[in-house]
Amino acid sequence: MPAIRKIPSRHQPKGFKILYEDRDLIVGDKAPGSLAVAALWNKEDTVHSALNTYVRKGSARSKKCVFVVHRLDQATSGVMIFAKTLQAQIFLKDNWNTTQKIYYAVVHGRLAQKAGTISSHLIEDEDYCVRSTFDSAKGKLSHTAYTVIKETEKFSLLKIDLLTGRKNQIRVHLADLGHPVVGDDKYGKSDPLHKRLALHSQSISFTHPFSGQRLTFTAEVPGYFAGLVGPWASSVHS
Repeated sequence: MPAIRKIPSRHQPKGFKILYEDRDLIVGDKAPGSLAVAALWNKEDTVHSALNTYVRKGSARSKKCVFVVHRLDQATSGVMIFAKTLQAQIFLKDNWNTTQKIYYAVVHGRLAQKAGTISSHLIEDEDYCVRSTFDSAKGKLSHTAYTVIKETEKFSLLKIDLLTGRKNQIRVHLADLGHPVVGDDKYGKSDPLHKRLALHSQSISFTHPFSGQRLTFTAEVPGYFAGLVGPWASSVHS
């Protein structure tokens, strides 16, 4: 991984800790609750908007901007990539199938099968809710690979390899399996004791659009996860 330029905390965009930046891209750790890109209910208070302000360095005349490569749900934390040029955005999107995305999730219950791949066709309805469908003509085939890392009486910690990247894919697939993500009141169950979504984008590996170098960046798994399942033998959680 290339050397990381330290950015003082006072210059970090709201809700997004920059992990790496060069002339082509910005990689960072999105905070849970921060909206990544504009939505119908909020078009201004987003990580995307904050990064536009950041690259303009306070100049109202500047036309510099960043380009969206992919998305994370508002409640999901973790590593994200933004492009600083249109060419970089196009390259990253065109080669997205070579990008590896690893997530960690805490789900309700214990899984009978400790590793596997969940596959279904996903479709979004008029209420912006994603669900699995048997109609392959309407849904997009999606695959989520998982491995159980640790179990407690109530919860399981999963390492997830996101093989395709549909909206809400992990949350829908785990709910379909009967083990919704903790804190997911949209696809799972309301839990007043655990309101924060236990889903984190831990690492991303991709080919750099200019150098061609294979890069990997990680964002530490929040301590919230250890609060749910206790510590585990891993070097990636805090």
